[in-house]
Amino acid sequence: MPDTALTGPPAHPTDPDTYAALHADATALLDGWRPTSPAAAAARDRTRELLDGGPVTMSRPHRPGHVTASALVLDATGSRVLLCLHVKFGRWVQLGGHCEPTDRTLAGAALREATEESGIAGLRIDPVPIDVDIHPVGCQGGSLHHDVRFAVLAPPGAVEQVSDEAEALGWFPPDRLPEPLAGGTVQLVAPALAALRRSPLRLAP
Repeated sequence: MPDTALTGPPAHPTDPDTYAALHADATALLDGWRPTSPAAAAARDRTRELLDGGPVTMSRPHRPGHVTASALVLDATGSRVLLCLHVKFGRWVQLGGHCEPTDRTLAGAALREATEESGIAGLRIDPVPIDVDIHPVGCQGGSLHHDVRFAVLAPPGAVEQVSDEAEALGWFPPDRLPEPLAGGTVQLVAPALAALRRSPLRLAP
């Protein structure tokens, strides 16, 4: 998890400097990313257009849409995925959420969210995205999440702990995911497994 100790006045989400480093990372990351599907390519292009609005597009208050980060957590063998039954949505979904002022990279934001929501220490992340998805949400009375997704690997023997945002956490075989399942979650399985085969996952910067 990132260091939350800040010096000087507290960061404000609408201050252009608050998300400057994260915005620069997101822009460079998506510019250099090879999409994993035609739908992901279209979502990447729309997200890059959103990012042209500046660092504020990384923050929750940006009502036209904001960038979020999520992670599909795999067990140490790659034979199960960890999903949460979300309190608000009532559906099984990958871990993730809003970026915070202390986040400096999107991969770091995804790893922080996965750690907080799973209660598992020692997670490792592939810093190359596996998907980008855009979907409507209730933030600010109605907004869009431009969600950048990553593959995360849990250590051997990992034991999950349910957070306040979940009714339950569960491990599932990739070909037998639970119902009701959030839209967009199933499409993460194939690229996440490909990321695991491609190279050892590592800690995010």
